[in-house]
Amino acid sequence: MFHGLSAFPLTPLKEGTFDEHSFINLLRPVVDAGMDSLGILGSTGSYAYLTVEERGRIARCAVAHADDIPVIVSIGALRLDDILRLADDAQSAGVSGVLLAPVSYQRLTEDEVFNLYETVTRQLSVPLCIYDNPATTGFSFSDELLFAAAALPNIGSIKLGRVPEDLLQVRARLPDTVTLGIAGDWRAASALQAGFDVWYSVVGGLFPQTALAIARSKESAQSERLEPLWALFRHYGSLRVVAAAAEMLGKVETPALPFPLQAIQGEPREALAAIIADLVLA
Repeated sequence: MFHGLSAFPLTPLKEGTFDEHSFINLLRPVVDAGMDSLGILGSTGSYAYLTVEERGRIARCAVAHADDIPVIVSIGALRLDDILRLADDAQSAGVSGVLLAPVSYQRLTEDEVFNLYETVTRQLSVPLCIYDNPATTGFSFSDELLFAAAALPNIGSIKLGRVPEDLLQVRARLPDTVTLGIAGDWRAASALQAGFDVWYSVVGGLFPQTALAIARSKESAQSERLEPLWALFRHYGSLRVVAAAAEMLGKVETPALPFPLQAIQGEPREALAAIIADLVLA
């Protein structure tokens, strides 16, 4: 499950509530493409803006329409009781794994983050992916903390937004059962070439064939042709860009994101339309 290409689709909203019809339509081509897993309610899925009840419903919907593809669901939240309830709901829905970033209003210490993962993993019957996402959480994992957390029970993968300088050393200190995954689509080809096991992909949730071509070839040239798209991702955030693409293609209602988030508008949106046409994304 924590190998290959994991596609992270949007969670589309309609008038501020979960748009189940559009969500299922987003899932269908991703499932048909044969992804290795689906990442539901990740950052691209706007999990932090949704209620516990909404997230449970979305998890059940995803599992029901994933066919035989494993589903990974984010359980990140501010409160431990919400995290544990989300974990229970996800496991009851039949997910194959969960994803957890150390979400907090107050910046956490390393001891607090370790205690969080230690507490949550004791309650799980499915493997967990540790998500190091400092751009969103404000917390950066040190290598020592990653190694300590990776040794906990039920850890299956680590999702990083960077490529370690000494990947072999990192591998040597991780349990054999823990895979390494890359986030940040523009890094994917180089990370897979370097030996990462899985690409946790935003673009794969909307343009699965394009992502599969990169993942299967691991060739820089396949990724470099998408540099105009990656530049928008880096500047505006991949969520705002991919939401705009989905809106323009008529796959979701406008606006699809939870208020006050907005898909890119104006000149960046016009540039995105040209990029989609020129690159023939699919």
